[in-house]
Amino acid sequence: MPKIHFKSPLQELTVEVRPGTTLLDAAEQGGAQVGHSCGGVCGCSTCHVWIRKGLESLSEQEDAEMDRLDMGFDVRPYSRLSCQTAVGVEDVLVEITEESLTAFMDENPALRHQLEAEGKWPLKK
Repeated sequence: MPKIHFKSPLQELTVEVRPGTTLLDAAEQGGAQVGHSCGGVCGCSTCHVWIRKGLESLSEQEDAEMDRLDMGFDVRPYSRLSCQTAVGVEDVLVEITEESLTAFMDENPALRHQLEAEGKWPLKK
């Protein structure tokens, strides 16, 4: 089974999933901080991530994902929406974008307040 390694300025973790699992489902399974304001139905771009390794083994982008990525911030050639991206058989390195991490904090105010109190949020540039 492939391993998905999630990386952000706040955490790094790895989760093993079955092929065909979406990156968003893998993030939720492992506790990675990937935001998803629309609930993972390709209705926004808050689950936008960058694929740093394993891009070629992921599912093909469909038109709906490409259209939604046009709404994203700092979209790059290796950008994907985690709700629309199914894992293949190879390991994948996923970098959680600032857009997605901010959405996650908006969706989890108790964690955001805790990190603010600890001086870990917002991220320092």
